[in-house]
Amino acid sequence: MSNLTLSIKQTYFDQIKSGKKTFEEREIRPNNIARYCEVDDEGFVLENEDNEPITRHYDTITFLTGAYKGTREKMIVEVKESYTIILYDEETKEEVTYDHNGETYTAALIRYELGKVIS
Repeated sequence: MSNLTLSIKQTYFDQIKSGKKTFEEREIRPNNIARYCEVDDEGFVLENEDNEPITRHYDTITFLTGAYKGTREKMIVEVKESYTIILYDEETKEEVTYDHNGETYTAALIRYELGKVIS
C-alpha cells in the first residue's frame, strides 16, 4: 500500500474529516513533480497515449495539521482517484507555461479524489 503525507490547515482537515471536502489539490512544480507524477530517468513527466501526465499512484493520504513541533493531529484517507488539471489562460485559452532554470513547464495541479477516512 502506498501512502502520501501532506500538511494542511486545520479548517481543511476538519472539512475532510466531516466529509464536506472530498478532494485535495496541489500545485505541481519542478521541485515536487516526481512526488505527484511518474517521471523518466531525466526527470521528465511520463505521459499516457492521450498525452496526459501519468500520476503517481497512492492508495492513501496521511493528512497532518497543526504546528511542526510536538504531536500533530493526523488522519489517513483513502484515495479513490488522482489526475492532473492543466491550467489555461482564461483569455487566450492557451496552456499556462513558465520558465524554471531554462526549462519550460506547463502549469498544472494534481487532484486527489478522496474516499473514506480510514483512521
